[in-house]
Amino acid sequence: MYLLGIGIVLLLMKYLEIGPVTGWSWWLVLSPFALAVVWWAWADLSGYSKKKAVEKMDQRKADRIERNRVAMGTGTRKGTSKRR
Repeated sequence: MYLLGIGIVLLLMKYLEIGPVTGWSWWLVLSPFALAVVWWAWADLSGYSKKKAVEKMDQRKADRIERNRVAMGTGTRKGTSKRR
């Protein structure tokens, strides 16, 4: 996502002729977009995207279970509340 942001900023600077970017080659200005495509291809092929999605779902599930546990009054698994 950072690469897209950098690419958009460089593209606007080149188009609006702002700063030193005006003298740069279009290949250099557009290179962050190519790097973003390479990053997405690698992330999909390596399983990085799927792994992150699964981690996010697991965290949401754990949070939901914890909220329900607290709402039912059974305490928390992580907490140290002891009744005597």
